[in-house]
Amino acid sequence: MRILMVSPHPVYSPRGTPISVLNRCRALAELGHEVDLVTYPIGEDVPVLGLKYLRARVPGIKTVAVGLSAGGSSWALVAHRRRYQVLHTHEEAGILGLLARAVRVPHVYDMGNELAVVARNYGLGDRHPITMLAVRAERRIVRSSDVVIAHFPAIRTSVSAWAPAVPVEVVFNVPLEPGPDAKVTSLFRSQWSPDGRPVVLYTGTLERYQGLEELVEAMADPAVRAAKPRLVIVGGSQKQVEALRSRAEARGLSGSAIFTGTIPQRQVPSALGAADILVSPRSSGTNTPLKLFAYLKSGRPVLATRIASHTQVIDERTALLVDPGPKKLACGLAQLLGDEALRHRLSANALVLAGQYSPAAFVAGVARAYGHLSTGDEAAGPDLLAAGAAGGGR
Repeated sequence: MRILMVSPHPVYSPRGTPISVLNRCRALAELGHEVDLVTYPIGEDVPVLGLKYLRARVPGIKTVAVGLSAGGSSWALVAHRRRYQVLHTHEEAGILGLLARAVRVPHVYDMGNELAVVARNYGLGDRHPITMLAVRAERRIVRSSDVVIAHFPAIRTSVSAWAPAVPVEVVFNVPLEPGPDAKVTSLFRSQWSPDGRPVVLYTGTLERYQGLEELVEAMADPAVRAAKPRLVIVGGSQKQVEALRSRAEARGLSGSAIFTGTIPQRQVPSALGAADILVSPRSSGTNTPLKLFAYLKSGRPVLATRIASHTQVIDERTALLVDPGPKKLACGLAQLLGDEALRHRLSANALVLAGQYSPAAFVAGVARAYGHLSTGDEAAGPDLLAAGAAGGGR
């Protein structure tokens, strides 16, 4: 099939949702489909056979923050015309599904999180107009969809409550990048711990809900300091890195904290292999972070907070779970740093669990979702307006 996909994210860029969008395109290509991806003018055209980038020209847009997109899908209908059998949208671009319904094109809605939850993550209350609008809009989008791809089980629960007749397939995001490179792992290890100190590693965005401030506080706890670990934080914008570095210096961690900023996604598995402990200190939320699946595959023990974002996938057998907050994180770190047998046991169990979240399982989940569609005559679908001046190539 020829699929029009619309993503209000800068694809490709090295953070969760853009990675998820690219991986969805890879899976669809693996299944033999062609995808025209409408996205921002920002981002890298990662070559994928069967994928064509359509980059909408948006005056004044030079960067796109994590979270609800201000531009969203407002630019998504312009001049480029082709015939498509499916419209596949991500997050707030789902509003275009109402157009698909009007011209009788099947609509696949890709839900990485509930839009209202995203709004709350960024400090907007339940009665804030944006939050209330997000609730109403998303329920209408879901009810008009032909199938919903849910990134984790809590979304399936919400969708089934809003629209019991709409099919939902849970497809966990898993890393599709190659495994670690031993030479790169060795290089990271020599840079981060030339003196053999244990490395506590976090990878991902540095948004407030990720719990990095609490992690820094935990690293300053005397019980943790006794083991002389080195904290390495991979990811974040320059502004976010500087703010977190200042916090670490204020807690006396200037010689024990390394901030790398973003690194190429292909190097992340190698970075994970250079650590002794991997942490996800997220303070709240239900969306399962992409990093968690990479953590499980790494062969390194994981410390994570006991919140729905994590416990939909891991449990006490596969990670050390603690309640959010500096004190609990410090207790968990001290326990892992001091108990080699526990580290080995958790790592071994995590590797077994990781086998359930393979690239093959990811592609199979996408195939199940598309199996719910009825596209009629696939050789000549209805006209559907798509965005932008075409960029990249198949």
